[in-house]
Amino acid sequence: MNWDWSYAFSLIPRILEGLTITLQATVLATVMAAFVGLVFALGKRSQNRVVRWAFYWVVEFIRRTPVLVQMYFVFFVLPRLGVTLPALVSGVLALGLHTSAYMSEVYRAGIESVPKGQWEAARALNIPPLRLWIDIVLPQALPPMIPAAGNYVMMLFKETALLSTITVLDMMGTARVIGNETYRYFEPITLVGLIYLVISLPAAMSIRFMEEKISRNKKMLR
Repeated sequence: MNWDWSYAFSLIPRILEGLTITLQATVLATVMAAFVGLVFALGKRSQNRVVRWAFYWVVEFIRRTPVLVQMYFVFFVLPRLGVTLPALVSGVLALGLHTSAYMSEVYRAGIESVPKGQWEAARALNIPPLRLWIDIVLPQALPPMIPAAGNYVMMLFKETALLSTITVLDMMGTARVIGNETYRYFEPITLVGLIYLVISLPAAMSIRFMEEKISRNKKMLR
């Protein structure tokens, strides 16, 4: 198992093609998780007990089952029920839905960080609910959410490697194909790991920087 630099360099263009699919899946699943997570969070705050508990158990079911099982269900089981989706769409749907369950908790924490006095003042002034959320609640709830949401996006980015299990040619899928073609897995798998690391480390440092900045701002406001 000797490392061949020339062979490794020759694989980079193909691996980078897979990287575009990985990034595409990450962005699409993140957008889905952001919107669905907000719906889950609002549903769990519903005044209707039935609606509140329904959303609670849906979120718990998603969180307590492995994302790989959910991905397999969407890709392999749904076609048996008459719903056939492309591999990438199936993967994005599973990743986005799984992450949205965690994002709902991020939204919940952000919303609950808004002082109760502001809710009461808005009701006293008869501010319409839509304006209450858009103009008062979300602008204050979103900044504290950024670090936690960023961590979940990074988790989602790393979990895109599971897309290879449903035939998506992302980075990991491309590496597996190369390995099957050449019976050399050392170089392609290592390159994929390094690319994940090169992207993840600066992103993690940026999230940490934002978290410290938000913490400093809170202390200054106090």
